[in-house]
Amino acid sequence: MAKIVRSLLLLTLLVTSSFSTLTAQPCSTHQFPNHKTFAACKDLPVLNSTIYWNYFPSNGTVDLAFRATLLGDAGWVTWAINPNSKGMVGSQALVAFQRIDGSMAAYTSPIKSYGTRLEQGNLTFPIYTMSAVQENKEITIFASLGLSNNGTTVNQLWQQGPLHGNTPGMHSMSGPYLNSYGTLDFLSGKVEATSTHHSLMSPLKISHGIINSVSWGIVIPVGVIVARNFKGFGPIWFKAHRSIQIFGSLGAGAGIISGFVLGSMSPGIVYKQHKCIGITLLVLIIVQLLVASFLRPKPDGKYRWLWSLFHYAIGYPSIILANVNVFIGFGILEPPKSWLYAYVGIFAVVVFSGLAGAAFTCWNNKRTQSAKIQLEQRADGTA
Repeated sequence: MAKIVRSLLLLTLLVTSSFSTLTAQPCSTHQFPNHKTFAACKDLPVLNSTIYWNYFPSNGTVDLAFRATLLGDAGWVTWAINPNSKGMVGSQALVAFQRIDGSMAAYTSPIKSYGTRLEQGNLTFPIYTMSAVQENKEITIFASLGLSNNGTTVNQLWQQGPLHGNTPGMHSMSGPYLNSYGTLDFLSGKVEATSTHHSLMSPLKISHGIINSVSWGIVIPVGVIVARNFKGFGPIWFKAHRSIQIFGSLGAGAGIISGFVLGSMSPGIVYKQHKCIGITLLVLIIVQLLVASFLRPKPDGKYRWLWSLFHYAIGYPSIILANVNVFIGFGILEPPKSWLYAYVGIFAVVVFSGLAGAAFTCWNNKRTQSAKIQLEQRADGTA
């Protein structure tokens, strides 16, 4: 009986030990080509990715393999280290994909902006060897690199996205693609996710674009259309015009301010043209609101024509300049083309409505004026 109990206990310990080992390191069972082996590995939390490595403390180097299963229409993968922060910009990436001719591209790419095409370039730390293989929908990058200052903890990022020919395209903006970064300690093997503060970068960037697009492309032009074409409805046109323009200006101001916040979150990365136009528009918004609110003469005032001229000279160029900047922003953000097409379509409808309304108003004014003249002539004839 005692022998049976001891045998059962031993069997339980063996099963438990085996299960614990498999649970702790499920990535260790993968077989690499050429019988490559790694002492440590971690399954990363998103995008079906795994990192393997051998760390050599004597010279501060790492041999690693990054393995990822391609999701959806993805064709490229990348694993990167950011030496200075936990965000995308400034990261030093290893990129791999299968070219159209079937050969593998494996190269390094420093990420200098959010609009990157993963162009080839040198990194800030040494890469001694690098290669990649693809089998079915799985790509593995192999590399040997030197760690900066012999530190063992790095800010890591990993990503995947579609290919346009032999050029990497923008990755998806859904949840897992916005959370594929964190820290990795090559010595202890500890992997941690990045704090939610950094994951706000891309959603804030998208919000910045949406707010400005809606404000400048829809709300403010609609306010202009009301002012140009609805004066025949009595004083209510002015209240509607003022309310719409204030709402649109507040939205535009919020969008511009969010741009400054984005700039503060990515030091050293400046889109000069986009930023300069944004600052100019902010100044124009403030001037327009002050002049319209505090310096507006009465309709029959002596200088009303001069005020109107200044009002138009600020308003119309601001709308044109803002929409130029919106399209520049589309180039920076590189959203799905459907977003751009939707914006162009909506803005075109607003512009067409404004032009059609102006033409109708002009025709109606002339008709009214002509009818008035005829009535006066008839009155004079009767008299």
